[in-house]
Amino acid sequence: MKQAVRALGWATSIFWIMLLLFTVTAVYSAFQISPSFGDPSVSASGDALIVSLPFDLYNGGFYDISRFNITTVVSDSHGSEISSSSTFVATISKGENTSITHNMSLSIGQMASSDLSFLLFNDSELNVTAILKLTYANAFPFEITVNISMPWGAPLANLAIGDISITPLNSTHVRAFVPLSFENHSYLEMSGTARLELVDGIGNVVGGGATIFYAPPENRFETNVAVTLLSGTSNIREARLHFQTPLFTYGPMVIPLV
Repeated sequence: MKQAVRALGWATSIFWIMLLLFTVTAVYSAFQISPSFGDPSVSASGDALIVSLPFDLYNGGFYDISRFNITTVVSDSHGSEISSSSTFVATISKGENTSITHNMSLSIGQMASSDLSFLLFNDSELNVTAILKLTYANAFPFEITVNISMPWGAPLANLAIGDISITPLNSTHVRAFVPLSFENHSYLEMSGTARLELVDGIGNVVGGGATIFYAPPENRFETNVAVTLLSGTSNIREARLHFQTPLFTYGPMVIPLV
């Protein structure tokens, strides 16, 4: 009986020594994990802006990394979620260098059709919550959360209607020239059609016109939209703008003129 107890004691001691050695080597080994980061890039896909974050992860330790997952949640300054993206790698073996690209997708079409439409016209700061999870040596789960901010450039920033000029057209009508301008602060090329309506003081649409626009990133667009009106039309209260682009459809954007 004493020999059995002694043997059990030795087995327990050996188990704890092995566990201690494993823990020490795992901790040391974990410090041999070396990440290196590439330059982020921005591209367009459909109606979405894709922010790509490339990096390499070298596992120089003694054990495998498993269930590697990085998730980013992008929200506006009020906390409304814009997008959520995840990248998963099942295993990064010891001694292995793995190239990983995490893509964040921001749908311009979704913004235009939701309470986030103000981001079409206003520069802002977006909040990005990055959550990294992994398991080391199949025994140690690890998680870290980082919050960062990301600048947002509006594709239709500083949208404005200038002073309207009117010239005679014929005995019954006049032609109004409506200055329209905006600045493309985004990474995307902006092209499409802008349709404009002029509305009088009692809410009636008194005339309309349209223009085709094109604005490369970080460029300004401005033009005069020609609108035919009945002679004697007055008290134009507001302009209503409708945008049709390959990325989104939005309207009306109401701009008071008085």
